[in-house]
Amino acid sequence: MTTCVRKSRGFSLIEIITVVFLIALAIGAVSISFSKSMSGAKVQAATRDLVAALRYTRGQAIVKGKETTFNLDLGGNSYQAPGKPTVQLPKNMRLTLYTADQEITSETSGRIRFFADGASTGGHISVLMERVEWRINVDWLTGAITREELNR
Repeated sequence: MTTCVRKSRGFSLIEIITVVFLIALAIGAVSISFSKSMSGAKVQAATRDLVAALRYTRGQAIVKGKETTFNLDLGGNSYQAPGKPTVQLPKNMRLTLYTADQEITSETSGRIRFFADGASTGGHISVLMERVEWRINVDWLTGAITREELNR
């Protein structure tokens, strides 16, 4: 009696399709995760720049011994420190401002005023992009500027 032994060489079509599907699924998950982390990094960088501009404005008030203002144009999605060019944020980011009523200059713009002693009118600025939000707080008494990431 003879038995026919068949050696299998290679993989079946179903096995190859399954592996390709799993690789595609893994690449998709990584790219979504990478996209979210890039959004977070962009907002974080924008808030760092905004904090630096606010601190510059406060420093100018102290050094020059007179009031200075940090201006925000919410409609134009931009801000400006005194003596510096206007900084335009990307279109997919959004600014919000909460400040003293007398510092609201129009429906879409406002400012934070810093005084010669370092104090300010206070308030906070939020930078939002997709599901990421960073808030920059300006203390009215000391003019101290801090930032924090908010969970949304």
